[in-house]
Amino acid sequence: MRLWSRELWRIIWLAFLGMCLGWLLGYPGFGLAAGLTLCLVYQLRQLRALFKWLTLNPHDEPPAATGMWGELFDRLYRYQKSQRITQSRLRATLARIQESSEAMRDSVVMLDRHGDLEWWNSAATDMLGLQTAHDRGQHITNLLRDPRFISYFNAREYSEPLTLTSPIDERRILQYQITLYGDDERLVMARDITRLHRLEQMRRDFVANVSHELRTPLTVLSGYLETYGDLKELLPPRLGKGIGQMEEQTKRMQNLVNDLLLLSRLEIDRGGEDHQPLAVGPMLESIRRDALALSHQQHSVQVVLDCEARLVGSEQELRSAISNLAFNAVRYTPAGSQITLRWAALPNGSACIEVDDDGEGIDPVHIPRLTERFYRVDKGRSTATGGTGLGLAIVKHVLLRHDAQLQVESLPGEGALFRCVFPATRVVHD
Repeated sequence: MRLWSRELWRIIWLAFLGMCLGWLLGYPGFGLAAGLTLCLVYQLRQLRALFKWLTLNPHDEPPAATGMWGELFDRLYRYQKSQRITQSRLRATLARIQESSEAMRDSVVMLDRHGDLEWWNSAATDMLGLQTAHDRGQHITNLLRDPRFISYFNAREYSEPLTLTSPIDERRILQYQITLYGDDERLVMARDITRLHRLEQMRRDFVANVSHELRTPLTVLSGYLETYGDLKELLPPRLGKGIGQMEEQTKRMQNLVNDLLLLSRLEIDRGGEDHQPLAVGPMLESIRRDALALSHQQHSVQVVLDCEARLVGSEQELRSAISNLAFNAVRYTPAGSQITLRWAALPNGSACIEVDDDGEGIDPVHIPRLTERFYRVDKGRSTATGGTGLGLAIVKHVLLRHDAQLQVESLPGEGALFRCVFPATRVVHD
């Protein structure tokens, strides 16, 4: 305000001086006009100096001036200097980010809010075949045209990664992960998991081959033990007891081999050929009878149908999955427990099959690992009940093949609820 007041007094003083000179000459009006003209010329000259400085030499020292114009030049110069320092820091930071991204083995692709390519590192050129000269500004789906990637990109649900072959080399397996950031922009990362994929395939092949090779000797051993078991009365008591134990362990090994073979088939075979709408009620009733036979009528097992819709899927696979849940409920709950098999609709058009029991329950710390192979909450009890540790892993793979999810709710002493949630696309209302 002081500078403004000083500048205003300067204008008033020049105008007054011009008027006084004009009054001495007998023309006070012309003197006032001359004083104001002089003020205007001075302001225009300073304005011209400002314009030349900003347009021609913005990095040089500001023009020399006094008063308000001098202060204005100095402030603009300090502001420009701070902006240059900030821009230099930002450029250095951006350069470091780009250098670190270039050093990454994973592909990094930046997309704008429309899905158009903005920037990518050299790994993306190697894995995805992106070319700087031609592809910048192109939509990502114009270059990655696999229908599964397009569906994944448009779904905007990126909690799980997507595994596909490289668009330029089918021998390479890539895992895509998309992250939303900023103003609806997206960051696409692709990782080469070819080695991991091959190791996983080798593991699957090994398990499948070993399980298949074990079937023949186990069948032979089981046949001879069954024959010796029929002659148990003719054998010494000690030998007869050993044969009984061998029969029991052989049967357990056969169950383990059968579960391993089923898991291998579920992992390798995509399935879908035998999927058709099926009535859930009769299937649950059949599973109920099998569960009662397993428990020797010591449990109460009931079927509750809260939904009349049919479920699209493989009856054999779904029967295997739900049977595993029902048999687990029988094995791991005390005699007299109540077990409920329920088919119910959900508000969003989906539906679920629930296996509910009022047994001892499960500590929540175990729930995230229940579907891991051979994971046991109580190893001693699982061995005693004849479980293989693969039942819930089979359930998980069957549900994945049916676009479904397994939800587990349980607390110690409050029973356990296993819920298989099927999407609306799998539910058929008659």
